Amino acid sequence: MHSYTRAESRQRSKLFRQGFRQALADCVDPDIRRKIERIDQAAAARGAQELAALHQVQADARQDLATAKAVERTAPRADKAAAREARKQAEQRVRLAERAVHKAERS
Repeated sequence: MHSYTRAESRQRSKLFRQGFRQALADCVDPDIRRKIERIDQAAAARGAQELAALHQVQADARQDLATAKAVERTAPRADKAAAREARKQAEQRVRLAERAVHKAERS
């Protein structure tokens, strides 16, 4: 996963266009490739950190869901409705976290 900042995206596309023009002229400057690779490495490192953070959020959401299910099962009859609502909210957070992780892994 790569996570480019706006400045990196602009810089990378500018360098790509320069390299493309130079490739048409058959005289590519190796400095352009190095700069693009440096930008890609920084974006890949940032993307890996963001993916790890998303996995942590997903694990926390799953743990919260397990806790909510246990609370719902052990709640007295008067508190069942509130416990059920808390479980449903925890399930929603798990779904959102899973969608975010899947989306990040695809890109």
